[in-house]
Amino acid sequence: MGGSRFWAKFRGRQPKSEQADLALAGTLTATDRCDRCGARAYVRVLLPSRLELLFCAHHNRQYASALTRIAVEIRDETDLNAHVPAS
Repeated sequence: MGGSRFWAKFRGRQPKSEQADLALAGTLTATDRCDRCGARAYVRVLLPSRLELLFCAHHNRQYASALTRIAVEIRDETDLNAHVPAS
């Protein structure tokens, strides 16, 4: 069974009390890096297994459709850092 089919099959089988415990950590910082390429991470994804994945904006767009099917929560902070004033 493929990974994406496995997570899709078992998504939502947790009791609500366990789902409440699956909260993502705070705001991403400049030290948080994309798990695919090492660029600055702007998106944090929480999987049903309680693992977190971090993605840059590019890889978030690339995997968005698959992530929305399997993720418990997705926190996208790309808009928070879109307009950084020049010093």
